[in-house]
Amino acid sequence: MAITRRVTDWLPITKKEVEMRGWDQLDVVIVSGDAYVDHPAFGTAVIGRIIESEGLKVGIIPQPNWRDDLRDFKKFGKPRLFFGVTSGCMDSMVNHYTANKRKRSNDAYTPGGEPNFRPDYATVVYSKILKELYPDVPVVIGGVEASLRRVTHYDYWSDELKPSILLDSEADLLVYGMGEQPLRELIRLLKKGVPMDQIQNIAQTSYLIPRKSDAPAYDGCETIYLSSHEKCLRDKKAYAKNFKHVEQESNRLQADRIIQAASDYQIIINPPYYTMTEQEMDQSFDLPYTRLPHPKYAKRGNIPAYEMIKFSINMHRGCFGGCSFCTISAHQGKFIASRSEESIMKEVDKVTQMEDFKGYISDLGGPSANMYKLKGKVQSICDRCVSPSCIHPVVCSNLDTDHTPMTELYKKVDKHPQVKKAFVGSGIRYDLLVKDYNKNANDSIDTYMEQVVSRHVSGRLKVAPEHTSDDTLKIMRKPSFKHFHQFKKKFDQINQKLGLKQQLIPYFISSHPGCEEQDMANLAAETKDMGFKLEQVQDFTPTPMTVATVIYYSGYHPYTLKPTYVAKTEKQKQNQHMFFFWHKKEYQHRIKDKLLNKGRGDLVAKLLGHTFGKKEDRNRSFSKKRKSRR
Repeated sequence: MAITRRVTDWLPITKKEVEMRGWDQLDVVIVSGDAYVDHPAFGTAVIGRIIESEGLKVGIIPQPNWRDDLRDFKKFGKPRLFFGVTSGCMDSMVNHYTANKRKRSNDAYTPGGEPNFRPDYATVVYSKILKELYPDVPVVIGGVEASLRRVTHYDYWSDELKPSILLDSEADLLVYGMGEQPLRELIRLLKKGVPMDQIQNIAQTSYLIPRKSDAPAYDGCETIYLSSHEKCLRDKKAYAKNFKHVEQESNRLQADRIIQAASDYQIIINPPYYTMTEQEMDQSFDLPYTRLPHPKYAKRGNIPAYEMIKFSINMHRGCFGGCSFCTISAHQGKFIASRSEESIMKEVDKVTQMEDFKGYISDLGGPSANMYKLKGKVQSICDRCVSPSCIHPVVCSNLDTDHTPMTELYKKVDKHPQVKKAFVGSGIRYDLLVKDYNKNANDSIDTYMEQVVSRHVSGRLKVAPEHTSDDTLKIMRKPSFKHFHQFKKKFDQINQKLGLKQQLIPYFISSHPGCEEQDMANLAAETKDMGFKLEQVQDFTPTPMTVATVIYYSGYHPYTLKPTYVAKTEKQKQNQHMFFFWHKKEYQHRIKDKLLNKGRGDLVAKLLGHTFGKKEDRNRSFSKKRKSRR
């Protein structure tokens, strides 16, 4: 039965809604680059509901106009405690531009998918406006954009090395990663009357001090001093070397503090919090979300990002894959924070009560679908670990990869009387399901895979081998492609056993650091042999705080400091990307010429067939003879 909602069920986004609550002043105002969707998959809603749960008055300014008289920024007046600023669920530059730096024509986080409702570098733009309007009110920045730009970072879109976002934004405090734990501690201290400029000991936060000042004491850890921003500008190898420390300390459970000098400041980055407990995860997901966009948007059209996830359930956070091109572990951490079955089943109940629910849950998943409740067998070993991945170059012997909790939970959701089908729409780590790679796995991986294939695939299962070249895969921190062959064989066998005809949809990347044209030609030939015409492909996009981006900019691998090849020019990238589309006529002559120039006629035959081009060559020859006779 549909629930009747009042506008006060949402957090206020207008002055009128604040007055309807009888409030004169807000304690906290959140400024966001996204439209306001009151759902646990949207960070602004999570942060707003946490602030509300702490007894504070909070309002949201979603997608304010930064190009007029700034009335949107002024509508609530001064908050009593601070402004919170986020670009939204995505880095604003990734949101705005393709891998080729072309402007996107839509924005999935805006009603109607309309573009141009947030600025480039939104966190910086919003924060500077607030500092100009309200210079005495603290600004706290967070979210993906702030989190991944907290130290010197390469910005692909301006093609330059930028300092910590704290300098450009002029913010007072940066919260990195998933912000629930540091936010609650910040609110606790502010309630006690501690001034913002004296709050320097909260884990998972970053702030500035004058360059010549002594860093305040921080108990329980050492301090790592990175090469300064100025040195990184002069020396690309120093920048690359910095990243190893940043990545390791971001993923350690007992991490050290990091300090980097830039301009007239030192950037202090306190170590992260310990992974959220099940109770803390439940507390965050069980807040009173309406699970709906704010009614203000009703006439402006659907919000595409919401439409994609409104019937989905997020079971956990974090990813221990450590892929070189991915920012998930940099923001959410490598250790898995899982919700309880009870909390997940409560959310299933809420989804089934939604007005337009037809019986289908679109996703039971997380960053990687099959990592729910996976963790170390001996916690003290995990506490000391500095590896960025638990499954590369091999699966850690201390990792318990028992998939039974996932399988049992899927079955419980399946039995829900209002659920016709619950799909696993998130990508699956196929390497965890192959015993030749996951050598310590028990039989639960076979049970899990059969459960998924038989009950939770909509006809197409997404997996991400990303490449076929072992050298490229090593840089990507992905397993050898031979393990994907084994996974496909297993997938096909289960389909045959169950009388199904489901498809495997592999994801691949071109122009990744370490990848050369010949690697892409081999990828095309090998995937063709497997029966694939690839759909889910993309060109590598350098985003802040990944190993691959560091290599892209510096030319050095941050862990070995050895030079690594990178395709950088548009022509180099196009020459790699076209091999994905060997089956399209418009690319075939270019592919043939490229391969023949490299002495790879064997690949021409494999990809295009033995007779390809002969008829065309005969026609060209005949045409030339006719012209010569004239």
